[in-house]
Amino acid sequence: MSELNEIKEKFILHWGEQGSLWGINRTMAQVHALLFVSPEPLCANQIMEELQISRGNVSMALRELMAWGLVSRVHIKGERREFYTTEKDVWMMFRIIARERKKREVDPTIEVLRESFNRLNQMPDAEGKYEREQIKNLLDFFETGVEVYKDLETQSPTSILKLMGKALQVRQLLS
Repeated sequence: MSELNEIKEKFILHWGEQGSLWGINRTMAQVHALLFVSPEPLCANQIMEELQISRGNVSMALRELMAWGLVSRVHIKGERREFYTTEKDVWMMFRIIARERKKREVDPTIEVLRESFNRLNQMPDAEGKYEREQIKNLLDFFETGVEVYKDLETQSPTSILKLMGKALQVRQLLS
């Protein structure tokens, strides 16, 4: 195995392991990693061969990655097979992932917190006071996070890097 192939394999395996820690199917993360480091679009057979996984696993992973908006189908002139590629811009990729994770994880959590808080507010003041306060604190935290996310989503990568640099400077001043 060439050094390049060893590096690619290590990255793909690591991305798959990380994906499972992030709540994403390992195979899905490996397919994404393979497409990310592939200079050309790949067909399902190439993905199967490279990752040594079944056609069914490739199909399921591609379908889910397309649902996330991370992978797109590409038509190549003269080819009957379907080819796939992924978002190559790192900032755009992480924006897509953040948007999907917000939609799948944060939004449902906020909904449950709001419903719980509203139900607690309908109880007599003495009953559920502690729980109401705790739920409200958590709801405020999540809603603030969503506001920060919305603001960052509209910013350019350069603006975000400048903001992060300023935040680090402030932190150093406060230390």
